[in-house]
Amino acid sequence: MSHPPNETDLTFLRQAFEVANRSRLAGDHPFGALLVDETGEIVMEQGNGYSTEGQDMTAHAERLLASRASRMFGPTRLRGYTLYSSAEPCAMCAGAIYWAGIGRVVYGQSEAHLKAMTGAHPENPTLDLPCRVVFSAGQTPVEVLGPLLEDEAAELQRSFWKDHA
Repeated sequence: MSHPPNETDLTFLRQAFEVANRSRLAGDHPFGALLVDETGEIVMEQGNGYSTEGQDMTAHAERLLASRASRMFGPTRLRGYTLYSSAEPCAMCAGAIYWAGIGRVVYGQSEAHLKAMTGAHPENPTLDLPCRVVFSAGQTPVEVLGPLLEDEAAELQRSFWKDHA
């Protein structure tokens, strides 16, 4: 069951945007993710790792965070956690989030909107497959809120992909 976003969701989502911006400033793709526990404490953050992980096309912020969180917390604890992401988790990341056991996802820019911005960029061959579709194929529900603050989220991407053409 999904409920509307609250101010806390929007605050944490903007913090994920800050992580994405730091990722870009560090020379990586502008994506960021936060993991927040059930008490509202940020327990983990992760920027994109494409460049820092040696041109690894699978080093998306959400996938890296889900892998670390799975090892650190396990699925029972993660059911009550929320992953905030600057952009909608792709099919790969949604799968990692599902398998880690993270119970809730809040994201900014949609995959469809990102794909329209980046086109067929070789470093971001976006899969226009909504994360809700991936999650709906699973046996354990994952609550999803998004897109939210999509114009703000898109600003992180707008000039980056033009500069990396």
